[in-house]
Amino acid sequence: MSKHESTARARELGAELRRIREKSGLTGYELGRLLGWSASKISRMESGKRGLPEVDVAIFLARCAAPRTELDRILHLARESDEAYRLQGHGERLPDELRSLIELETTADVIVDYEPGLVPGLLQTEPYIRALLDWGRPERDAGFELRVRARRARQRLVYRQWPPVLGFFVHEHALRASVGGPRVMFEQLLHLLAVAARPRCEIRVVQADAAPVGLFGGSFRLMRFTGHRPVAYAQTHAASVFLEEPEQIRVYRELLDQIAETALNGEQSREWLAMLASEYDRVEIPRDERAGSAGIGLA
Repeated sequence: MSKHESTARARELGAELRRIREKSGLTGYELGRLLGWSASKISRMESGKRGLPEVDVAIFLARCAAPRTELDRILHLARESDEAYRLQGHGERLPDELRSLIELETTADVIVDYEPGLVPGLLQTEPYIRALLDWGRPERDAGFELRVRARRARQRLVYRQWPPVLGFFVHEHALRASVGGPRVMFEQLLHLLAVAARPRCEIRVVQADAAPVGLFGGSFRLMRFTGHRPVAYAQTHAASVFLEEPEQIRVYRELLDQIAETALNGEQSREWLAMLASEYDRVEIPRDERAGSAGIGLA
């Protein structure tokens, strides 16, 4: 990658610098005047250019009175801003972990998502989210509601006036795993049908008897941008990885092509989703299970 090209990490750094400056109440011109820098230098720093000196980033943040926690986090971001490969471990502070993904999602022109085991995060209903986050936890921790709100906030891009072009490949296993029980899944399927009817959005189902392309590799997302290289995002139980090198992107493009060949088309998928919603709707829920505990799935 040439020095003239931006990385997703550098664009995230630029967005963070702009946010901190705007929070301080300073315009780019005013900040430049206070620091003895040109307005064009401020603009370059905020536009995600590679190779920003860490000392300049520190001076920028200090003059904008960034809190110490923000200062440390953004300086760490600056140290890694030229890297086209990034691994992020998972932790309890989900909003901080999701910051990179949210920045990419909100600036992408096209997002194509493959999910073999769960309903895609951008399409999950709140009851589904709560049941999923409750799974395997003896009790809710202090960050539970924060994680729910963070996931819901990400979904706003689906309903923007001009959302990105959205494509979702969802495996049948993900839709038959009865997260939260039949009623939660019935409402989740209705939501998928409603989203699938929106312009610029397509949901395609990969049936269980299709070739097992991508089934064992985990979920991933390919995002395309105007004027920047695509970014692939893949997730494991322990960490998330962001990839930008052309040979890495090619692997995911080829995998998506293979998945597309095995998936139902948009119309067939809507019919299949309606059929499965009816199955969930017909399930008789035992009285002692009506509180919405997570089920095992439909046979």
